[in-house]
Amino acid sequence: MFTIGDFARYGQVSARMLRHYDAIGLLRPDRTDPATGYRFYTAAQLARLNRVIALKDLGFTLQQVRAVLDERVSTEELRGMLRLRRAELEEAMAATAARLARVEARLRSIESEGRMSADDVVVRRVPAVRVAELTGVAAGYGPEDISPVIGPLYDRLFPLLAAAGVSPSGPGIAHYEAAPDGGGAVVVHAGVTVSAPPGPIGDTGITVVELPPVEAATVVHRGSMDDVLSTAQALARWIDANGYRSAGYAREVNLECPDDRDAWVTELQEPIARA
Repeated sequence: MFTIGDFARYGQVSARMLRHYDAIGLLRPDRTDPATGYRFYTAAQLARLNRVIALKDLGFTLQQVRAVLDERVSTEELRGMLRLRRAELEEAMAATAARLARVEARLRSIESEGRMSADDVVVRRVPAVRVAELTGVAAGYGPEDISPVIGPLYDRLFPLLAAAGVSPSGPGIAHYEAAPDGGGAVVVHAGVTVSAPPGPIGDTGITVVELPPVEAATVVHRGSMDDVLSTAQALARWIDANGYRSAGYAREVNLECPDDRDAWVTELQEPIARA
């Protein structure tokens, strides 16, 4: 038998918590002294206490914990609940990290307002280029929508090209267009420069297309494309200030793509026309 203090110490909980569990019928002491009211527990009760704490940490209410324990949940079932909850927490953490990254990108955009020199932007005629591409649809044009779509497309593109015997002849080029059904969705084209003839490449899902020449305002972005916001907005301000208007989504030409995404070098080529 253990006193409530000793049992709390072995269970790494507080005596106050044990008293509460007793009051709601979740974990009764094995014996309560009728004269003093002192509670006494057995070592076997640590098993139930461990399950109570584990389920509570998984997000169950104490009422739900009692219902689960009354159904005599097995260790393997508890392990399955733990795996599921861990996946949910990891997903929530990833979403929070992505949200913080977007806030940081907005702050960098605010801090960089007015800093772009006219020398940073070059207006030039971009020649036609042939690319082999895979296509997907993103819910919107923000990095949080584009990145989960374009990353897997590029991950598939290069192995499929290699298996088909087609070698890139230049940099990767991503381009975008509004989805035909509207609603803010964006068609994502993940491509790479090739010299192959236009048309589908076997049954790979890859299509070789020729992007037309465009008059574009171009600027070089250095860093992860998750942080492209400040560069893209600075380019937009330059276009507006210099008597132009945007004529479509910017193409993204991957000049350097090392493993370290923060070391990427990407040229933005935004089609323009005179305002």
